[in-house]
Amino acid sequence: MLLNRPEEKPTTKRRRSRTREAHEVKIIEAAEHIFAHRGYNGATIESIAEQAGFSKQNMLYYFSSKELLYQKVLKNILNLWLARMNLIDQEGTDPATMLSNYIRGKLEISQSHPNGSKVFANEIINGAPHISQYLKENLAPALERDVELVKGWIVQGLIDDIDPHHLFFVIWASTQTYADFSTQIQIALGKSSLENDDFKSAGDFLTHTLLKGIGLNI
Repeated sequence: MLLNRPEEKPTTKRRRSRTREAHEVKIIEAAEHIFAHRGYNGATIESIAEQAGFSKQNMLYYFSSKELLYQKVLKNILNLWLARMNLIDQEGTDPATMLSNYIRGKLEISQSHPNGSKVFANEIINGAPHISQYLKENLAPALERDVELVKGWIVQGLIDDIDPHHLFFVIWASTQTYADFSTQIQIALGKSSLENDDFKSAGDFLTHTLLKGIGLNI
């Protein structure tokens, strides 16, 4: 006669779920560091596991291959950007506030996830072999929604008649440079690392320059 096993308590399930999530975050952060400094080909499961403080076998329990983990790192940084970047989610506020939030939100991610940004930049430089389809399915539609919103501002006479695509390209490049080329900026500023004030100054400058450049009064 088979005995029914007692059901796991909900609190136990939640605890295990939180533990798993915490371990995955730790592994992803370690993977960001290794991929950013060694590239995809130079990174190994062993080096990522060591960086995360896991055995190789334990890490493979969470991510079964280097390719899967690399995809996760790329999608994670892109999803963070998309969550902060979508102008359409801010509807109801004025263009200056919406664009300012967009710029500063991108800079915050450059500050909090510099390694993830570097990994993404290297992937794009190499032709996006691992994430091109994900970009087409997620980044492209989000961008087009924001482009249509900016076109509406142009029609309403709220901003100058500019090319919305290039507005976003400039914002992406100028904000991500504080992560992707942080070493260059640190050398230029004579600092060992970029600080909160540096990112605030960057946000103030970029907001002032870009918003005035498209005809907004700030």
